[in-house]
Amino acid sequence: MKRFTLKHLGRLLTELVVLLAIYLLGCELAVWLNWPIPGGVVGLGLLLATFASGLVKPAALQLGAGVLMAEMLLFFIPALMSLLDYGGLLRNDGWRILLVIGFSTLAVMLVTAFTVELVCRWRMRREA
Repeated sequence: MKRFTLKHLGRLLTELVVLLAIYLLGCELAVWLNWPIPGGVVGLGLLLATFASGLVKPAALQLGAGVLMAEMLLFFIPALMSLLDYGGLLRNDGWRILLVIGFSTLAVMLVTAFTVELVCRWRMRREA
């Protein structure tokens, strides 16, 4: 395990607090504006806006984001544990579920690719 210096630990805690504050602000904004979008998605949009505007550099939150990414499995454990309750469903219909997931993923990727291609061609025609 890494040994953390007090300065390193302080920076990590500060970055985590900033990320948490942006998340909470996104949640409050989604509730206040009565949007059907989850607060986490609004928070990601706020984070992207701060990065795009130059108010915050992505490197300034890299340590905190790295820790959250490294521990991401902890956020999915409740979902994974719930699968244990539906073992029979997965044994009987698991292949259908995987088929639907595969086709829907492929459909999303294709629609996204074609949309990006169309927008790029449209911008090139507009600029020419």
